[in-house]
Amino acid sequence: MFLQTISEAEATGRIAEIYDKQKSQLGFVMEATSCFTARPDLLPLYSDFSNGIRAGFSLGVREWRLITLICAKRIPSTYCSQVYARQLIDDLGSKEAVLAAQRDFRNAGLSDRDVEMLAYAEKIAVDASRITEQDIERLRRVGFSDRQICDIALCASFRCFVSRYFDAVGAGPEVVFLDEDAAFREAMTVGKPC
Repeated sequence: MFLQTISEAEATGRIAEIYDKQKSQLGFVMEATSCFTARPDLLPLYSDFSNGIRAGFSLGVREWRLITLICAKRIPSTYCSQVYARQLIDDLGSKEAVLAAQRDFRNAGLSDRDVEMLAYAEKIAVDASRITEQDIERLRRVGFSDRQICDIALCASFRCFVSRYFDAVGAGPEVVFLDEDAAFREAMTVGKPC
């Protein structure tokens, strides 16, 4: 971490609550969390916003993770790529399936619905100004509602913001998120080395 942040020992109030909750879930506080305490008022705002987006997300956890993986590759964010690739192994059934989706989701055996969702998310991560009404119509044609399209856009845009912030302040992936398989870890290192 490049910036001075609030340690667990120094945390009070809402920051201590957020740290305690994450520590009870993971056993530690992620740099992705503590990095927002360089400006202490930000962590509660970030936490509430992130929790709100996820709580109202109209698609599944698998879709959240797939969108994040594809956006992380394009941003590029090694932190988010490593964390979400590990989580996707169970969702997709194997490391090979995760590698195939990350390498070329259009030819990874995913459904047409998944491919359209990821094409839209990728376009957001690369250059959202290129999105047209035709992109939205393609999503509708494969069965996405406008609320779901909104959520895809929120998930992808949110990932662009937080991933860039993490890199900008030096937050990096914790060892627990790094796969023991060197080839898998290398493939998911899409930006800064870990």
